[in-house]
Amino acid sequence: MGPHRENFRSEGRPVSQPGTVTLLVNRRQCEIEADPDLSLLEALRDVLDLKGSRYGCGAGQCGACFVLVGGHPVPACDTPLWAVAGKAVTTVEGLGSPDAPHPLQQAFIAEQAAQCGYCTSGMLMSAAALLRRHPAPSEQQVREALERNLCRCGAHNRIVRAVLRAAAAIGGQP
Repeated sequence: MGPHRENFRSEGRPVSQPGTVTLLVNRRQCEIEADPDLSLLEALRDVLDLKGSRYGCGAGQCGACFVLVGGHPVPACDTPLWAVAGKAVTTVEGLGSPDAPHPLQQAFIAEQAAQCGYCTSGMLMSAAALLRRHPAPSEQQVREALERNLCRCGAHNRIVRAVLRAAAAIGGQP
């Protein structure tokens, strides 16, 4: 082993040093002083105090932590901070506000599309990405867009109805 082995992780990458990572979160520029290998989820929850994205599996498999990066749903739990440097990140807090909720948030309430609510923020973000790409999605397209999001409570049918309702409210469907 070489003399500098302690400065490398097992994958052979250099250990990151703390620094400043700049990104755009919910339309606001943020400078985060942290290890660039910190997960985006940890930065959002622990540094920026945005608690809407949930920690689920920690492996990017459940969708509870999904945020939008460049308009695409991304698991924040396994996305390192360095990977979003300079990019636009939207969390569920950036979708709407209590005074002006996003049509998806309104539809989720109307359809009672949350039971325990743990998956809701990730579902909302995946649905928002879908509606940006396809303003008038079919039920099948909604189901496919949400297939990476797990809901242990079994609220999927209500969630699908909520997304279709939101599409109609936005003007995507008659």
